[in-house]
Amino acid sequence: MTPPPFPRLPLGDCIEELVDWISNNLSWLLDAITGILSTLMSTFYNILSAFPPVLLILILAIVAFGLKFNGISKKKSTKKKIMGSLDLPILCIIGLLLIWDLNLWDYSMETLSLVIVSTLVALLIGIPFGIIASHSNRFNQVIRVFLDLMQTMPSFVYLIPAVIFFGLGNVPGVIATVVFAMPPAIRLTNLGIRQIPAELIEVSDAFGTTPFQKLIKVELPVALPTIMAGVNQCIMLALSMTVIASMIGAGGLGYQVLYGIQRVDIGSGFEAGLAIVIIAVILDRLSQNLVPVREM
Repeated sequence: MTPPPFPRLPLGDCIEELVDWISNNLSWLLDAITGILSTLMSTFYNILSAFPPVLLILILAIVAFGLKFNGISKKKSTKKKIMGSLDLPILCIIGLLLIWDLNLWDYSMETLSLVIVSTLVALLIGIPFGIIASHSNRFNQVIRVFLDLMQTMPSFVYLIPAVIFFGLGNVPGVIATVVFAMPPAIRLTNLGIRQIPAELIEVSDAFGTTPFQKLIKVELPVALPTIMAGVNQCIMLALSMTVIASMIGAGGLGYQVLYGIQRVDIGSGFEAGLAIVIIAVILDRLSQNLVPVREM
């Protein structure tokens, strides 16, 4: 192939120098992040594992019933609300009992811990960034470039810097998952606040609210349904990343799927994949019912 008539840009060398600089000068920060994420992962896993499976399934079913019951219109009778609220807890009971029966309970708790930690970190970073982007057009234009890059880049690419800086294990899996799952939280928080009617903003300004009061009492409550849609997408993307994160040492159901692929064990791979689907459906339904439907 004929080389171009201009000098080759030393992009690869620049990236290597940047990685070396970060590893040499910010090792304390990388160690702190590793310690915090490892502690969070072990804490959530220990909490989830401390409950007997039957008790945890019962708790999740009760929570699912409460969320679904609270989300049904108050105009319906109590009997109809109860009957309409039974599908989600039944789904939780049947799905989780199947996971327990397949001897995948411990792996599922590890996967759930990874998803919880990744989602919390992604939301703690993403929602404030979305709020800032909604109030600053310049910041919105800048961050949109990074969001487009994060959403169009193949998910396998996230594994490279995670492994370089954090080695193998659950921590790089969490880091890669956070980067992969964060964009919807930023975009939909930004969108929800920008779609607030101008009349509401004018009324709040007329009452002399401070920017913080306007954010807490007007903007976030009105934009909450859109923000929760971003939370839902963040959870789903985090769960979808678990299989890919298993390639760099993350455990749980993703590792079982990878093990089935490597050993051509169709049965175990299918069972682990089915467990991921069940957890995804349950988390999707639960997160969709976190915000009750508003009465018109």
